[in-house]
Amino acid sequence: MSGRITKAEEQLRPDPRYGDKVLSRFINCIMHDGKKSVAQRVVYDAMGDIQQRLDKIDNPDAPKTALDCFQRAIENVKPHVEVRSKRIGGANYQVPMQVNRRRQQSLAFRWIITEARKEKGRPFARRLADELFAAARGEGKAMATREQVHRMAEANRAFAHFA
Repeated sequence: MSGRITKAEEQLRPDPRYGDKVLSRFINCIMHDGKKSVAQRVVYDAMGDIQQRLDKIDNPDAPKTALDCFQRAIENVKPHVEVRSKRIGGANYQVPMQVNRRRQQSLAFRWIITEARKEKGRPFARRLADELFAAARGEGKAMATREQVHRMAEANRAFAHFA
């Protein structure tokens, strides 16, 4: 049922603290069992941690606020191409394809959250802050996942004509 029209975009409210819809969607992705207040607390704790780190940094290129850092992290992690499996003449090919904006954002969210959840032993807010801060600087495990996806697409460029 792809391509169906929903009101999800209209119904999404900006988050209460920063007034950002992208952050609101990110909070929804972190949420478990409908516990939105818990997800908000985790994200806001992570944003507070990021803000403390940003205050200590004197680099002029660094983002000024935690929200800027979050947005830069999402932009850095978004993939531009991905490989999709396509069956042609009895053989499966990994065909590189462009990724639309909505899926880019979804993949970036998923990779950041997955990598933060994989690491154990510290509170989730701290792990999430680490992953977002690293992604904003262009490093970290979520960025490694993106680079791996781009390398796969580059390696299978010969099959791009099947797209």
